[in-house]
Amino acid sequence: MKSVRDVDVTSKAVFVRVDYNVPVDEKLNITDDNRILATLDLIYYLLERNAKIILASHMGRPNGKRDPKFSLAQVAKRVSRILEIPVLFADDCIGKTVSKMVSQLDNGQILMLENLRFYNEEKENNEAFAKKLASLCDVYVNNAFAVSHRDQASVTGMPKFAPESVAGFLLEKEVQSYYDSVENPKRPLVAVIGGAKVSGKLAALENMLKFVDKLIIGGAMANTFLKSQGFDTKGSMVEEDLLQTAVGIVKKAKEKGVDFLLPIDLICADKFDKDARVKEVLVDQIPDQWMALDIGPKTALRYAKAIQNAETIVWNGPMGVFEMEKFISGTRVVADAIADSSAFSIVGGGDTGLAAKKCNVADKVSYVSTGGGAFLHLMEGKKLPGVVALE
Repeated sequence: MKSVRDVDVTSKAVFVRVDYNVPVDEKLNITDDNRILATLDLIYYLLERNAKIILASHMGRPNGKRDPKFSLAQVAKRVSRILEIPVLFADDCIGKTVSKMVSQLDNGQILMLENLRFYNEEKENNEAFAKKLASLCDVYVNNAFAVSHRDQASVTGMPKFAPESVAGFLLEKEVQSYYDSVENPKRPLVAVIGGAKVSGKLAALENMLKFVDKLIIGGAMANTFLKSQGFDTKGSMVEEDLLQTAVGIVKKAKEKGVDFLLPIDLICADKFDKDARVKEVLVDQIPDQWMALDIGPKTALRYAKAIQNAETIVWNGPMGVFEMEKFISGTRVVADAIADSSAFSIVGGGDTGLAAKKCNVADKVSYVSTGGGAFLHLMEGKKLPGVVALE
């Protein structure tokens, strides 16, 4: 994979695929600009070399239709404010007007294109659409790790047609962090896996058994494992169709000598609600109709202790319904243990990144990934199409 450092970008039109799929409120104000901030080092690098910068991204799911609430116009304004220089905005991403705007760019100017997903051709990886995008530039840079597991026109299509195609700093950093934490880790390697469903992380769990020394399970997915081991999980969320699969994973972990940790106590509630009645119980003492919504304090301490001696930690998925204050304590104890560890620690994006932020550890871990789906894709042992396209 060639790096942007390996090519001459001076005075060239450089098309940068970024992930500016930022959250906005009902008034379309951006509520979190971390995804923009993560790309600034590359933008400054290109500005220093007098490149003509074309920024392109998707936002939301407009399903191939123009939708003002998914317009990148607001994002262009925010980028301009952060950089303290004008950022031009094109109200399309292909066509004569866009081509003309690109041709009129001066060295060191920035143009942001409108939402790529206003065209279905983007998600369909339409060749003609990819060709039109590639015709805008001399150099294509993929700096969007979060979408690099997608086979789409601006991710895998453009490298076939752009004169030169390279990786941006963020993509390089993400791939390197994964390599350091899973492919070539310092040991012991501890994986902390949580979240709602086993099904969403099944391939990752099975693949991680080849690498990890310890596998710590939390979140609602722990219920499926507990039920597979004979515990009555009462009203807790369980994937009944995966009980045998869960038995197989526990068995495989034992065969491989992987320390497989499940909760020993739980925080239960009488309903899925922030105002629910709450009880701390051992895993075999859940009251009838009640549901487990967090790991219990004994489990949290046990998990924190298991993390202590790690040299590498991979964390993907919260330990409970961290969005509700009553069910965040398990995630908080584990997050603090990861932050306090001297291990190289990588946090999977999406919900895990949000949990790390809410627990105030985002700046205390080694690396927080910008892409939940792409991170999981790597954990499943798969190659990222966006990276393969650059090789």
